[in-house]
Amino acid sequence: METKLKRITELAKIKPDMVFTSLAHLLNEKNLKQCHHELPKGKATGVHGVTKEDYEFHLDENVKGLVERLKKMAYRPVPVKRTYIDKAGSKKKRPLGIPDHEDKIVQRGVTKILNAIYENDFLDSSFGFRPNRNCHDALKILNVYTEKRPTNYVVDADIKGFFDNVDHEWMMMFLKHRINDPKLLRIIARFLKGGYMEEGKYFDTDRGTPQGGIISPVLANVYLHYVLDLWFEKVVRKQCRGQAYIVRYADDFVCCFQYKDDAEAFYSALIKRLQKFQLEVAEEKTKIIPFGRFADRDSKRNGQNKPETFDFLGFTHYCGKSKKGKFRMKRKTSRKKVNAKLKKHKQWLKTHRTMDIKNIMARLDLSLKGYYNYYCITDNIQAVEDFVDQIQRLLFKWMNRRSQRKSFSWEKFNLFLKKYPLPRPRIKVNIYDLKQDLSYIL
Repeated sequence: METKLKRITELAKIKPDMVFTSLAHLLNEKNLKQCHHELPKGKATGVHGVTKEDYEFHLDENVKGLVERLKKMAYRPVPVKRTYIDKAGSKKKRPLGIPDHEDKIVQRGVTKILNAIYENDFLDSSFGFRPNRNCHDALKILNVYTEKRPTNYVVDADIKGFFDNVDHEWMMMFLKHRINDPKLLRIIARFLKGGYMEEGKYFDTDRGTPQGGIISPVLANVYLHYVLDLWFEKVVRKQCRGQAYIVRYADDFVCCFQYKDDAEAFYSALIKRLQKFQLEVAEEKTKIIPFGRFADRDSKRNGQNKPETFDFLGFTHYCGKSKKGKFRMKRKTSRKKVNAKLKKHKQWLKTHRTMDIKNIMARLDLSLKGYYNYYCITDNIQAVEDFVDQIQRLLFKWMNRRSQRKSFSWEKFNLFLKKYPLPRPRIKVNIYDLKQDLSYIL
């Protein structure tokens, strides 16, 4: 499959207007088995409760039957099992769909095909869920745009319930720009309209993508590629009298402008543009703020102590200065992300406080290392150290509630931490270290 996908990628690159007419045959037994083996173990199960291990017990037979149904167009995805997860910084819950294991296999196969075609089409401004790109890359490019380019205003925009409001007709129209294989298109359409189960009841889905499904990220990128990225590049930037840049990660994006009137014109046009495609700006989360080398001067003229800040990808970005007194965009962990993580740790420690202390410390060690890998970036070490201090206080509190008697004094607790030390934070990502494969964006 990898060889055939490489060929598709080459053709998509050489011929940007090429429409692919024969793709569904790639969903054969050999390739779908490979997709099955690539799926992680121990994940939540869908409506039928089939695990990877259950499916693998009769793998040859199961995949053979799946391929036959795909060929006859008799394959229909099982409705996803809807569950709800906490939304950071809010009391609201975020809906999440869990597909059946067999549907995960097909979604993975289709996702590979879509990535092979569209990876060459997606613009440099898009970073979410793409090969060899991640959140830190998006932050690095945004840093260049604010510090090295004439950025004076930032539009911090948010699309209201994007994954729940993707229009299916527009989605299929966008896909047909590059794909004209009726079988593959029908499989994708069935995923979109597969519905979901909640508390034993079935619900239709007439809009939105199956959030939580493997196929959702690439479908979201395709949709926003046509709705936002191309429009910004081909229309917005040409109409601006100054410089304009966009950085997008999935449905989260930030736009930088040289002039205020360009930023205001874009915001007005954005509302109409999204409405055309059945999307809506979350006005309470969208704002135009002065940001850049002159923001500090302008904020003082307007009677403000400091320039406004904005949140992007879990960080609060603010105007600061280098040791030489020059403008620098700095960042620290977003307050709502910190609170959400502390709440999660508090709940876990409260629930598992009677667990063996070695296991508790091993779990905290693993959790903190994952936290460091993302948040330990340039300028943010102090915020991470403050977070670790609060984790230690939570640990002290709940370890003292393991029984009726108090387990620790602070003196004993510090001795305990010498025996079971928590990992200390250090910079994992240098925001100024641009990888070579990102240099062409600039």
